This record gives sequence, C-alpha cells and structure tokens, in this order.
Amino acid sequence: MLASINWLKEYVDINVTPRELADKFTGVGLEVERVINLGEGIEGVITGKVETIERHPNSDHLWICMMNLGQPELVQILTGAQNVHQYDMVPVAVVGSKLPNGMKLKPAKMRGLDSFGMLCSAEELGIDAKLLLPEQRNGIFILPPNTPIGVDIKPVLGLDDVVLDIDLTSNRGDCFNMLGLAREAAALLGQKLKMPELSVAEKAGGNLKEMATIKVEAKDLCSRFAMRLLKNIKIAPSPDWMQNHLRAAGMRPINNVVDVTNYVMLELGQPMHAYDYDTIADKKIIVRTAAENEKFVTLDGQERTLDSEALLICDGEKAIGLAGIMGGENSMITDDVKTMLFEAATFDGTNIRKSTKKIGLRTDASGKFEKGLDPELALEAMNRACDLIEQ
Repeated sequence: MLASINWLKEYVDINVTPRELADKFTGVGLEVERVINLGEGIEGVITGKVETIERHPNSDHLWICMMNLGQPELVQILTGAQNVHQYDMVPVAVVGSKLPNGMKLKPAKMRGLDSFGMLCSAEELGIDAKLLLPEQRNGIFILPPNTPIGVDIKPVLGLDDVVLDIDLTSNRGDCFNMLGLAREAAALLGQKLKMPELSVAEKAGGNLKEMATIKVEAKDLCSRFAMRLLKNIKIAPSPDWMQNHLRAAGMRPINNVVDVTNYVMLELGQPMHAYDYDTIADKKIIVRTAAENEKFVTLDGQERTLDSEALLICDGEKAIGLAGIMGGENSMITDDVKTMLFEAATFDGTNIRKSTKKIGLRTDASGKFEKGLDPELALEAMNRACDLIEQ
C-alpha cells in the first residue's frame, strides 16, 4: 500500500520525519519497504503562463514562447512541443533549475534564437504516465488555468509529498486504508486522530424509497447494500488536492465522481460504485448470483463468462455490475449524467476472491472485499462520498 505523508497529516499531527515514521510502522509489523520522495531531483521548476506564442522564423517545428513567470519582464523560451497554446499554464524549468534526470538548465540557442529555460512534460518531472489521462501523457503538461503564476511546481502537482510503500500482511486489514494508518500513527506518536466529516446534508428533496428499490436475493453473499441518489450532477475535474492524493496512492484521476469513489475507498477502505440513474431499468436494483456461463461486459470493455457463484448487481432487465469487482459498461458514468445512484455494499470476501480468480480480474475494490469489511462502514463511506460530491 502506498501511503502519502501529506494525506496522513490531514488526520493526525506527524511530529517526526517520514523516515522515523517508517521505522515506527515497521516496528509494529507494518513493514515499510520504501520511502519515496516524489519530488526528488526537482529544483527551481516553477509555473508559467504563455503570454504569446509564434513560429520560429527558421524552423518548421519550433515555437517562440514569451513566458510570464511572475516577474516584471517576460522570458523567451523555445519549444518543439505542438500542444502549447497562448495563455496556457505550464511547468517551466528556468535557467539554473534541476530535473530528476540530473539535467541542469542552461541558456541555449536554437536555430539562431536564445532560449532561457524549458517547458516541461510530465515525464520530465518524473510523473508516471499511467497516473495521467491520455491527453496528459504527450507533450507539455498543461496545468489548470487558475494555477498561480511563478510558484514552485512541487506543491502544485503534489510533488512535495513523501510516500511510504508499506507491505501489509493479511491480518492487518484495519490498515488497508488511510484512516486506519492514521489511527496507527496517532497511537504510535501520542497524537489525537482527526476524523473526516461522515455526515451529509440531504438537500435534493424526495424519498429514495419512492425512486428506487433494492432486492437482495443472495443474502448469504451480501450482508448490506446501501444507496443514495444525487441530483444535478456536473462532471468536471476533481480538485487539485484530491488529484494529488490519488496520484500519490498510485491511482489515476479521471473526474470528480470517479475520483470521489476512489478517494473514499482509499481513505476509509470501503469500495463504492456510481451508476447513471437514468440507465437503470425499472429503477430496481437486484443482487443475485449469475446463471452458469452468463456473459457480462465490464467497464474495461471485456466480455466475461461467469459461473453460478459469481455475484451480480442488476436492474430490472440486465446485469449492470460485477459485485465487488467492477461495474458494467452499460451503466457507466458519462459526461451527460444528471442523476446518479451511489452504491456501497458489503459482499462476502471468500466469494469475491473466488470470482476474481475464475475470471482473471482483480481490482483495488476486490482486494478490499477479500479481506473482509465491517457492514457499518458502508453507510459511513456513502455519507463521506456524498459530502465530498456536495463540496
């Protein structure tokens, strides 16, 4: 498990260095294999705004960018990247900056013109491509338009963080989430634990019992199934702080809804799933086992052949989720969603583990269920997620 120190600090005051905390965790059986400094090797890289951009007169592929770096005068920087436009916010390695690959920036001359720095890609900042959206993997890393100008890039992208890579044994399921690790850290350091908000304001109006029904047929495999309905959903990028926490934990940010479900799973240890309410036939949710050799297409676009022990989430007509493992392609959240159904449930860990092996699909969610979850956690996670969506 990857544990962000910056994230842990939101729940407990950490009065020791990351290395000292790693030693304390290891001393009580939470073995820390690595201490990772995410911004190691980065010095002097700041944020900048492209005030003007024009073609190099002596090159077909170079651009001349006049950069606002928060100083009185603009700085001329040449780039060969083709994804940069006027007014973009980007990471800038100025003269004297250092990058993780050991490069130290010096003034350069390109086709007869001076360049006093370099616009940086995510790769040049040491960010793993799998933690980025496809459009962020090539070319210069384009920052949100509201990013401050001339500030250190490390806190902007969460690279001022230190991550502990912890090898947790199966008997420490209580620590397979950030809050569990924070509770352990609070005990080790003699500090108080600061719990996140686990309540939600019900402002949308209406009674969910009149808008959707739940029928659990496989009661031996599903001890709790909780739902909430959220109206007036607007899909957008999640806040920078949430994206930074997710990347530090090894997860790729996608959008505000998906990121909230992943954030809560990492924070509390409870997997969740979101459905587009308008795609749910008859507004019914049925939890049942699959028919022998029943086919189901998961979110990754793969058709899965199931046996009679696999647990499915269904609506009034079809299967819409492989319980505890992955949702279905037919009910995925799209940019057009207006009303969303949130699910948090407790599934039998042994059944989930058997299903993942049979179909060859193991996910972060299934890993949580396999170790066993407290049924009381489902509603707490549901409320936490809805509170975050409201924010």
